Amino acid sequence: MSRTADGPHPHPLTPADLPPGDEWFSGCPDCHLPIQSGGSGLAAHRRTVHNPRRDYGDRRTPITIRLDF
Repeated sequence: MSRTADGPHPHPLTPADLPPGDEWFSGCPDCHLPIQSGGSGLAAHRRTVHNPRRDYGDRRTPITIRLDF
């Protein structure tokens, strides 16, 4: 059974909790996934998804195709 972490949530949960000028909905510039919670949501996304020490993230191998015309 899972349980919630102690203390407050690490990033804002509603648009009213965001600092002035921060957008509620944006996208990650690295993987282009939609992110909520503004800058702090993006920071939380980068800590979890783009952390090289974890098993998450984009594991696709880039492919280069050369076409001779």
